[in-house]
Amino acid sequence: MIDLYYAPTPNGWKITIMLEECSLPYRIIPVNLGKGDQFKPEFLAISPNNRMPVIVDDDGPKGEKISVFESGAILLYLGEKTGKFLPSHQIDRIKVLEWLFWQVGGLGPMAGQVSHFVNYAPNFPGDHSYSEKRYKNEYDRLLGVMNNILTEREYLAGDYSVADMASFPWVTAYKRYEVDLNKFKEVRRWFDTLKNRPAVRKGMDVGKDERTFAQKPTKESLKMMFQQDSDSIARAAEEKKE
Repeated sequence: MIDLYYAPTPNGWKITIMLEECSLPYRIIPVNLGKGDQFKPEFLAISPNNRMPVIVDDDGPKGEKISVFESGAILLYLGEKTGKFLPSHQIDRIKVLEWLFWQVGGLGPMAGQVSHFVNYAPNFPGDHSYSEKRYKNEYDRLLGVMNNILTEREYLAGDYSVADMASFPWVTAYKRYEVDLNKFKEVRRWFDTLKNRPAVRKGMDVGKDERTFAQKPTKESLKMMFQQDSDSIARAAEEKKE
């Protein structure tokens, strides 16, 4: 059994989609980000970056228990564990890794910044218009990159893979980001193909009732999610030692 420490966000959905696609049994352990579950000592023991998702697999390599944090690392681990959605052929595997790391280093962080400045920055003082425009433009550019490569192939790396599972959740919020997805014909085609996969739909529905996108954040949750620094992390690490 795999324990998945999870919140219903794009990074969490990457993993539920992969688990469903692989038909792996798993148990959800909710992580309430607004209440600070990610800073609890027991969570820091398996996720030193105080971020979800994290998995704990009782049946890891050689039957040993293992924890894995960071969504890209988890997808690679599950691909290697199951032999699914991660090619064994070296050249094909490199192509998948290219697009997986493209998502981890580009699409995800830039979409996350768009989300922050659209959904949360208005709760803080100051003019955020430049920042919002900056990240919306970069998100638009990255969708253009996707569109270009998808004119050449059905999926990002050729065959359906962890690279597609990683990217899909970060495209789902395009309406909230004020993006006309029909501008990107091939991304639209790819997106519609993925959203109709039963495992993708099931993975995206995990924790659906716990989503808070439409709710106004409290002062406490804003502080917990966006006003952490090295000092607060140091305090959490000290609590972990006690």
